[in-house]
Amino acid sequence: MPKKSNYDAKDISVLKGLDPVRKRPGMYIGSTGKEGLHHMIWEGVDNFIDEFMGDYGSKGTVKLLDDDMVQVSDDGRGIPVDKHSQTNKSALETVLTTLHAGAKFGSKAYQVSGGLHGVGISVVCALSTYLKAEVHRDGNIWVQEFERGKPTSKLKKTGKTDRTGTTITFKPDPEIFDEVKFDSQKIKNHLRQQAYLTKGIKITFTDARNEFEKPYTFYFEGGVKSYVKHLTKDAKPTHPTIFYCSGKSEGMIVEAAFRYTDEYELYEESFANNINTKEGGYHLTGFRSALTKTINKYARNNNLLGENDDNLRGSDIREGLTSVVSVKIKEPQFEGQTKTKLGNSEARSAVETFAGDAILDFLERNPKDAKAIIEKCILSAKARKAAKKVRETVLRKGVLDGLSLPGKLADCTSRNPEESELYIVEGESAGGSCKGARDRKFQAILPLKGKVLNVERYRLNRILSSKEIKSLVVALGTAIGEDFDIESLRYQRIIIMCDADYDGNHIRTLLLTLFFRYFKPLIENGYVYIAQPPLYKIKSGKRVEYAYVEEDKADIVENMKEDGRSNIDIQRYKGLGEMNPEQLWETTMNPENRVLLRVTIEDAQEADRIFDALMGKEVAPRKNFIRTHAKDANNVDI
Repeated sequence: MPKKSNYDAKDISVLKGLDPVRKRPGMYIGSTGKEGLHHMIWEGVDNFIDEFMGDYGSKGTVKLLDDDMVQVSDDGRGIPVDKHSQTNKSALETVLTTLHAGAKFGSKAYQVSGGLHGVGISVVCALSTYLKAEVHRDGNIWVQEFERGKPTSKLKKTGKTDRTGTTITFKPDPEIFDEVKFDSQKIKNHLRQQAYLTKGIKITFTDARNEFEKPYTFYFEGGVKSYVKHLTKDAKPTHPTIFYCSGKSEGMIVEAAFRYTDEYELYEESFANNINTKEGGYHLTGFRSALTKTINKYARNNNLLGENDDNLRGSDIREGLTSVVSVKIKEPQFEGQTKTKLGNSEARSAVETFAGDAILDFLERNPKDAKAIIEKCILSAKARKAAKKVRETVLRKGVLDGLSLPGKLADCTSRNPEESELYIVEGESAGGSCKGARDRKFQAILPLKGKVLNVERYRLNRILSSKEIKSLVVALGTAIGEDFDIESLRYQRIIIMCDADYDGNHIRTLLLTLFFRYFKPLIENGYVYIAQPPLYKIKSGKRVEYAYVEEDKADIVENMKEDGRSNIDIQRYKGLGEMNPEQLWETTMNPENRVLLRVTIEDAQEADRIFDALMGKEVAPRKNFIRTHAKDANNVDI
């Protein structure tokens, strides 16, 4: 049990004022959209996790209230309420109204912390129209209220208590945020993740806006091992035993777990002080290096690789891997306020040394697991070499053909990617209409025959045997796999245009799966779109209007009736080929009139999980997803 230190006003250090927060909120919470809104909650969650990690308190709660209010509470020590020597205000008011004021700048109140910028709770206060702080400490209950970063009441003692802790209730400012709408599922996912990363903490979530929804409580004793088990629950494991290690190395706590499944994609998450380092960092680099070196070493020592065989590459070893790496470090260096990458170089050697020893011990203690893992890695290496030959053939053919496709691609005349766009069209009939409708200067048309291969179920060498995918790869100009180069992209608008029916939806999904798995930077840069052709042509006399959704149809018909029109003809477009080129240009391809939906990845990890569930080889996750979301489905063709 670590020796507990005092936590008083002297532990609160003040660096500078608070005003910049409301002027530039994105600097402190990342954005004023959905992510920034939920970041307000994460700041409160970080605080009670910091208390738990310091061995103070055992649980935290998050509650969504009516009127867009949120309550975050814990059973920690409670924010100090005595007077601060530098500000002559209470420590509570100082923490809530002063930027960079907190106990995480050099004091001994926190040994390890996620809220290391010291702006967390003050930012929440600054960006809320109302905030109430209730502190249980030293046998008393203290309450103070704030509005947009300024106190609206004095600190008051309101009663006696036999517990300790802090409760923060706040309402985000609608003048700051694009939309104040909390996503309960997003919050549950985050809290579950934090509970996995903090062994033994109990986190409860309640959505009090819905009287029928029961509270969720998250509590895990297995740490990141439990997390990996959760992440791989819908996949077929390659080996039964999950690797897990936890301990100290070079002054930091290292925890890691992994398991291989029969999937082809890599899924890895990394954390520093429970902050999700989405861009990785030195701790993840150290783990990858340890895994590659140790598996090769074990394979050599046990004659699982031939004498003339090359060592397995990191990409071979990471195919089908699900891993989680977590470090606790006293003074982490995050790149950027949103803390997406760990910059402490010492984390690499700490993780590499500790994890390397642990992985070797795991392989030696579990020879059946070790053999299954290495056999999968060897198979991945063979598939990589086969895919390389296919890629070289595809690229060589593209070069020889001057990067044109055999009669299929109707290219645009412009060679400026910024103004050029590629329409990927379903079927030869629709392709013909699109070719007749397009503006040849900047619009290229690539018709695809039938449904493309479901890339979620095959390796790259099999994928590149598909004629349609090869055509698309050469048309884009970026290559694929290890050779992918976004700088060679020939079109900066890639528009998927399919019929508005079951088959069209399926083709669109298959193409999105392809782009997500093999051309993700194109989505991340905002280059991928979905065209929105009309569902209906509504005509009365010479008046013609188009309806793009069902609701539009009813409104258009009603307006025509109000104008005294009785003879109204409604045509349902079953496919793009039913429109003549003039109609297709007018409704779907003319930049002045068309509607395009830009494809974005709001949460890459959640997107990865959904693609696995819906498009992967396992049937059970797909059935579960359909059962869960069947009532929410719209536009289902019957």
